[in-house]
Amino acid sequence: MAMATKGGTIKAASGFNASEDAQNLRKAMKGIGTDEDAIISILAHRNTAQRQEIRSAYKSTVGRDLMDDLKSELSGNFEKVILGMMTPTVLYDVQELQKAMKGAGTNEGCLIEILASRSPEEINRIKNTYLLQYGNSLEDDIRSDTSLMFQRVLVSLCSGGRDVGNYLDDALVKKDAQDLYEAGEKRWGTDEEKFLTILCARNQNHLLHVFDEYKRISKKDIEESIKSETSGSFEDALLAIVKCLRNKPAYFAERLYKSMKGLGTDDDTLIRVMVSRAEIDMLDIRSNFKRTYGKSLYSFIKGDTSGDYKKVLLILCGGED
Repeated sequence: MAMATKGGTIKAASGFNASEDAQNLRKAMKGIGTDEDAIISILAHRNTAQRQEIRSAYKSTVGRDLMDDLKSELSGNFEKVILGMMTPTVLYDVQELQKAMKGAGTNEGCLIEILASRSPEEINRIKNTYLLQYGNSLEDDIRSDTSLMFQRVLVSLCSGGRDVGNYLDDALVKKDAQDLYEAGEKRWGTDEEKFLTILCARNQNHLLHVFDEYKRISKKDIEESIKSETSGSFEDALLAIVKCLRNKPAYFAERLYKSMKGLGTDDDTLIRVMVSRAEIDMLDIRSNFKRTYGKSLYSFIKGDTSGDYKKVLLILCGGED
């Protein structure tokens, strides 16, 4: 079922020496002005685990906190991308989720992106870390910040209860497809609950077969039905779930494309996707980007952004093609 994946662009650096890196980072930030290129040449070429080692070495050899120093020396998007890279993977997701909810207005796109694309195991780690970090449960924060069906789809995803097996039951495939059809296309108004029960709980293999069967019955893709039957953030969430099940790297390619096309760049989304996927599936995201948009992700970033943070994003992108 799954296509062979190519993986990430950022790998562990060989001949790595954490205390040497720590000393060089200190040097880059000491005195007047900051040597951004020196920071990039170190941190953008280490993987997440190595960056954590540098952080410990910085504390033990320099006697200061690397995150605090970076925060006080850097600013804007460059600070965002560097601090993001310095944050352990799960904690980064947790911070982004919390940022999406606190303050005025909610960044629905961020909530959907993280909750729809992470595995049940990742979701459970995110929930535990969230609780430790903020003293509230992620689910409670989602409930107090969102409403209606959108809230319910996020709560369903947040339960991390998706079946992770590959088990296929032909009769259930047919029944689920029929139920989705009855719930959506066939009725005025949509029985949204059916969508949640099926899309948030069943395993990926099963759902891909359900989507095929759905198309056979209704003569259209499930995505088209979702678009015509639902709206707003609830629609966005259901579409994200379907896209992630079909082809996760293609979903991220679309997130990146949309963050850069049109007026102004949605830097937060661009940075979050680049940082969080660099070690996982960036090579796959790149090839999906090129296939879908006819232009390389690299050239898109190059043409759309500027400044030091662009240099980092291009390294995370991992090359031209």
